[in-house]
Amino acid sequence: MGVLMVGTGEYTTGYMPNVRADSKSDKKMGVVGLVLFDMRRRGHVVGRLAMVGTSGTKNAAIRAHMKEQLADRYCGMDTTVDIYPPDGSPRNPEAYKDAIKSMNPGDTAIIFTPDDTHFTIAMAAIEHGMHVLLAKPAVKTRDEHRRLVEAAARAGVLVAIEFHKRFDPIYADARHRIREALGPMAWFNSYMSQPQYQLHAFRDWAGTQSDISYYLNSHHIDFHCWAMQGRARPLSVVAMAGAGIAETPEIGCAPGTEDTISLLVQWETLTAPRHRAIANYTASWVAAAGEVHSQQRFHYMGAGGEVHVDQAHRGFTMTDAALGFRHVNPLYLRTTPNEHGEYVGQHTYGHMSIEKFVEAAHSVNASHDGPHGSMRAEHVAARCAAIQRYDGTLATVAATEVVTAILEAGRRSLDNGSCVVMLDQ
Repeated sequence: MGVLMVGTGEYTTGYMPNVRADSKSDKKMGVVGLVLFDMRRRGHVVGRLAMVGTSGTKNAAIRAHMKEQLADRYCGMDTTVDIYPPDGSPRNPEAYKDAIKSMNPGDTAIIFTPDDTHFTIAMAAIEHGMHVLLAKPAVKTRDEHRRLVEAAARAGVLVAIEFHKRFDPIYADARHRIREALGPMAWFNSYMSQPQYQLHAFRDWAGTQSDISYYLNSHHIDFHCWAMQGRARPLSVVAMAGAGIAETPEIGCAPGTEDTISLLVQWETLTAPRHRAIANYTASWVAAAGEVHSQQRFHYMGAGGEVHVDQAHRGFTMTDAALGFRHVNPLYLRTTPNEHGEYVGQHTYGHMSIEKFVEAAHSVNASHDGPHGSMRAEHVAARCAAIQRYDGTLATVAATEVVTAILEAGRRSLDNGSCVVMLDQ
């Protein structure tokens, strides 16, 4: 099965020319490309690999970066990949169209591009008959989310969001305990941050095309909605924001860019007797550089107990001359090779969220015998039935509309200065 990587930035390749060389980013080797190159190395599901950006002038630098960070670091890691648009081509925001046309129906597209481009690119891939894995947030409105759900059902393709915290063994265990032992929700609180220097890479779109709530709050909103699935529903959202740091000359974001956003959400349990609960989701991208790249934690209080998870501090600390003191989380992505020089991060949750999706797409392809380009109704039905099996583990678009609903309500609350009631949740 072929895989097209849409977007050639940090999460795909690790190539970030605008980020400080001394940054403590944990993704200098990328994630998506690393996982797919490794899957191909192991002869596992993946065949042709391609990627597409918006300008061919960066292609040589991207290849050199991947060679240095991956091919030269790991034994047997081949980073050969078709890149669109062609080398030396001028900027073309629609280069993804040619790249998609070069793929076969039944192949997979993994999209890591600015938030406001997700919908158009995903629809093009779905209409070509491709399975789609989207970076979070999937889209910015419920209308777009629902249209993706409908398009995926028509095409019989798997579409999901890369919420990798679902594969974090500690988050997954906490969800199980919340559902099995801690009782009805009373309060949920989460916080997630990015350091200020990351905005040097994001400032072309940060605060204009999307905001920090869509970009980071989406992680914990998905986790909370996943934990509350069938147990509770959100009723209304009030949002507040801080601003003034991101737009300083030192950082250079557009005037009015929010620094920190908090969403206060009223929840209601679905089981009798019904009662109200509160959730607060806070995200910021103006944190100072610290001992971790990203602070990430949540606290759940239920009628039967509480659980607190601090993802950034797993008890593993180290100091080195280049980066100083830091906390390390090899459960997310293990980049240190084994004694044979091989990459061995296949069981980390950053890796698994991508590999498990590609495996699922391959399994869906195998659920019928018809050609992918001209499937009969029974073939589409067979594939849709196969896709439903993944609703409990993968963050499929069909099962995550509520996440987009909360995020959009938060944006509307900020824009209108009002409480947004979600009557149809």
